[in-house]
Amino acid sequence: MIVARIAVALAGTVLVLVTLGSALKTIVVPRGYLTRITRTHFVLLAKVFRRLASPRRPFVERDRIMSYFAPFGLLALPAVWVALIIAAFTLIFWGTGVDPIGEAFVTSGSSLLTLGFVRPEGVGRVMLAFVEAGLGLAIVSLLISYLPTIYSSFSRREAMVAMLETRAGLPPSPATMLIRYRTIGMLDHIDDDLFRPWEVWFLELEESHTSQAALPFFRSPRPERSWVTAAGCVLDSAALAVSVIEGNTSVRGPLLVRTGFLALRRVVDLFDVPYRTDPAPDAPISISRAEFDELCDELAAGGIALRADRDQAWRDYAGWRVNYDDVLLILCSMVMAPTARWSGDRAPEYMPKLRRPAARTPG
Repeated sequence: MIVARIAVALAGTVLVLVTLGSALKTIVVPRGYLTRITRTHFVLLAKVFRRLASPRRPFVERDRIMSYFAPFGLLALPAVWVALIIAAFTLIFWGTGVDPIGEAFVTSGSSLLTLGFVRPEGVGRVMLAFVEAGLGLAIVSLLISYLPTIYSSFSRREAMVAMLETRAGLPPSPATMLIRYRTIGMLDHIDDDLFRPWEVWFLELEESHTSQAALPFFRSPRPERSWVTAAGCVLDSAALAVSVIEGNTSVRGPLLVRTGFLALRRVVDLFDVPYRTDPAPDAPISISRAEFDELCDELAAGGIALRADRDQAWRDYAGWRVNYDDVLLILCSMVMAPTARWSGDRAPEYMPKLRRPAARTPG
């Protein structure tokens, strides 16, 4: 019996350490960690919300339902940690001689929630109660300090997404974007006005959306907006600018595309979703040649001079797009993004089951 109590107390201690590790990695450590507890919590919750937000519903209703997913999951996560700590200290108290198991549970709950209606006997058990009470206060304090960081990152992200509406319309379209820049005479200044700030935006996105796993699922204030479709529109605009427009002198377009697809890949990596990590420049993409030609015709009708060799322009654009095609559509599916040209309009309803292929080798 003594051996059994010791084993149960050790199991409870391990559970405490695992739970504390989950809380620290999720909230404190500034790296992209997604622990088993956090992942299980959000995956199970996502299944419930996706069932409620059935594809049979209008998108506005689905968006309203999914807007509660990330905030609710974030607020419920400390409750999961608290429940696990109560369970863990229940095992520890029982292992130290508090009988029966129900009394150990009451002692644990009273200690963690600082209710104080049960005082365990013995200095050792009282010290355990103090430790448990301190852990409960620490988890609440971590949550209080975590929320302002989340909403600060969300605010910075959405400011740029909202600003994009004046340039690319709603939902955003790369053709609308480039034509408007040409109309107001700023197509030659697109590097400084668009590509440079969005390069910074992608850098901040990578840092915030990998260190705060709930942030990618926070939805925009308007159903038609999404950080994912905005990112896709800007990346397509940069890829089109450097591959289609005659005499384009953009030097930041290629840098923006690389910065963007690396940021999106880091976010997808956090959730361990496979994609093509090193696709060949001529690998298939989700955009058809007919769609590309249609957009080029729109650009020409808008007064933009295009390269004469349409075939080479298509190969160049496809060579840029293939770097972010998979991850863009995966993110659209994950966050249930609204319909937008060349992004949300072709994302699968549920996360695609892809296999990560081997990296390309020279030759």
